[in-house]
Amino acid sequence: MKAILKNRLFSVTAGMLCAMGAAQAQTPGPSAADTVSPHSLTGNVALVSDYRFRGVSQSYRQPAIQGGFDYTHASGFYLGNWNSSVSSNAYNNGASLEVDLYGGFRFPVTKDLSGDIGVLHYLYPQARLNSAPATPTGNKYNTTEIYFGLTQGGFNGKLSYAVSDYFGLNGSTAGYAFFSALPDRGSSKGTTYLDLNYNIELGRQVTLGLHAGHASVRRYGELSYTDYKVSVGKEFAGVNLSLALVGTNADRRFYQTGDSAGLNARQVARPGLLLSASKTF
Repeated sequence: MKAILKNRLFSVTAGMLCAMGAAQAQTPGPSAADTVSPHSLTGNVALVSDYRFRGVSQSYRQPAIQGGFDYTHASGFYLGNWNSSVSSNAYNNGASLEVDLYGGFRFPVTKDLSGDIGVLHYLYPQARLNSAPATPTGNKYNTTEIYFGLTQGGFNGKLSYAVSDYFGLNGSTAGYAFFSALPDRGSSKGTTYLDLNYNIELGRQVTLGLHAGHASVRRYGELSYTDYKVSVGKEFAGVNLSLALVGTNADRRFYQTGDSAGLNARQVARPGLLLSASKTF
């Protein structure tokens, strides 16, 4: 406004415009702090008295340490990694480590129902099955599954489908993989697992968890089984403590694990009480 003001009206008008401009300049707009990022990254760590996968102990009924992280985008896309110590008696010749890598997409189905589709790869670094005690082969335990899940309120269900041999089980390993001879029926690809869960908030940060699952091992029906879990969890100072009863109806002839010499076999699918402490950050 460098021009000479001609009259009072112009002066008043110009003053009003200047005031409006100043007010607009001082009006706060969205700052970096107010912008909600579409990206989310969380981590988790846990200590458990026994690592049970689908009801079966992976740690020789001994404690295990676990942890991982999850990346989520607002679109519903996610990636993650989860790791756990495992027993070398269960996964021979390896690093006593399970590494899970997964990714998928969550999406709304209806107002209260959401879907989840993805892929999960179980990796056991350097681990190989033994054909006899302390006699490693080239057969790996690594397994890849695709899955589809649904969630509504406290309920969620998921169906997983193995697109590889199910933890190394095929015609060449059936005779020794589970310490009991099975007929050669080829690959176990196509094995499914149905996972059903319901969580109930009891108040005072106490949660009751109910689980039922069924593994249907393709071509090797003797290894199919149903598992269950009843848990009670409570949060203390940001740490979730849980006590759970876990069990299966698996045939114990097949679900037992011995030491490196093939001795001291333990039933790894029998019922048991589990304690865990976990934290998400």
